[in-house]
Amino acid sequence: MMEKQYTDVLIIGAGPAGLAAATNLFESGFKITILDEFPHPGGRLLGQFHEESDGSWWIGRQVASELVEMTKQPNISLQCGVSVYGLKQISEGWEVLSSVGTIETKYLLLATGAAEIPVPLEGWTLPGVMSIGAAQVLTNVHMVKPGDRGIIVGVNVLGLAISRELAVAGVDLAGIVLSPNNLFSGENANPVEAINLLMSLSHLAPSAWMRLGGSLAQKMKMGKWVSTFFPRQGMNVWDIPLLLKTTISSIQGKKSVESVVLADVNSSGQIIAGSEREEKVDFVALAGGLYPLAELAAVAGCSFLYLPELGGNIPLHNEQMKTPLSNLYVAGNITGVEGAQVAMAQGKLAARSIGNDAGLLKNGREKIAEAMDEVHQVRKTATIQFHPGIIAARKRVYEMYDSLQKESLTS
Repeated sequence: MMEKQYTDVLIIGAGPAGLAAATNLFESGFKITILDEFPHPGGRLLGQFHEESDGSWWIGRQVASELVEMTKQPNISLQCGVSVYGLKQISEGWEVLSSVGTIETKYLLLATGAAEIPVPLEGWTLPGVMSIGAAQVLTNVHMVKPGDRGIIVGVNVLGLAISRELAVAGVDLAGIVLSPNNLFSGENANPVEAINLLMSLSHLAPSAWMRLGGSLAQKMKMGKWVSTFFPRQGMNVWDIPLLLKTTISSIQGKKSVESVVLADVNSSGQIIAGSEREEKVDFVALAGGLYPLAELAAVAGCSFLYLPELGGNIPLHNEQMKTPLSNLYVAGNITGVEGAQVAMAQGKLAARSIGNDAGLLKNGREKIAEAMDEVHQVRKTATIQFHPGIIAARKRVYEMYDSLQKESLTS
């Protein structure tokens, strides 16, 4: 029988939010435990990199290494390869059930991140079909090409960001195409919506004229017009064919991926009869987007809100990263899908909230206000932004939290 562990602060998730929280907590004198089910700390940071607006490169692996080094403190225990499957609120905090036994903690921070949305289509069970995140991990973490020639299915921020990473790593891509028009794809199969998304991401375009044109088109709400005149043969972005009037109807192969069947679509995403053709590839990367990985918050009994701008269902929380449940905090993509830099800023804010609630943070209100301002600034200037309307959606979450707290005080 495994011996019960005791800690002051338990952080579930050793990604950017969890690690940042730990590195901002250790000086408070807490005994801190970090758990993660992955064999190595760092989360998605390990495979991420992108070019900033000033031309510099943000390398997630380096950031992760720095954060992990900072957690090498006598009062921090970092345990990887550990699964958590149960949470129970107790009088002195939380009881956590894990694969290494039961852990009791006064303060609990959920920093579980996000998961990929699957994109089912004919042939997707063949070897060689993978999520775009899996292609990223193979290429950038394990340094193994996912195949000789591939295609990306899904026009969204995740797919575009990782396609750039794959191209920089020398992976040959036949193109980026729309998701198939089925029950699961929603607006991801619509060319007009794809154009609107690209216009919102014009700051990432590889040339000045594309950045300017995209920005102007977005301001003038010209998505439908741009879609009409977008070339059916697509255009190259970072030397990758971007095919916004093309979808995939099936993946073919006997023992593994050998080819895909592509087809032209009309303005509503419906296949144009007779336009089908075969494209030889040996891997397919499915980019369905991300959703908050919030199951543990549900197990804990958190209230939830559904906000598409934040990626789906998120646990209710306030701007200081506190949930309505005593001593339970959240940070990172569990609160809504954004980039790693925002997650790290949220982790720092959550750490300060915990320290303040414990009475160990000098000038607590001032330092929490500084951390909140940092989150706002990082969000405003973040290069990678997954959804439009994030700021307004965040405001609605905080207003709902305050409203429910007022109701509970008067009832």
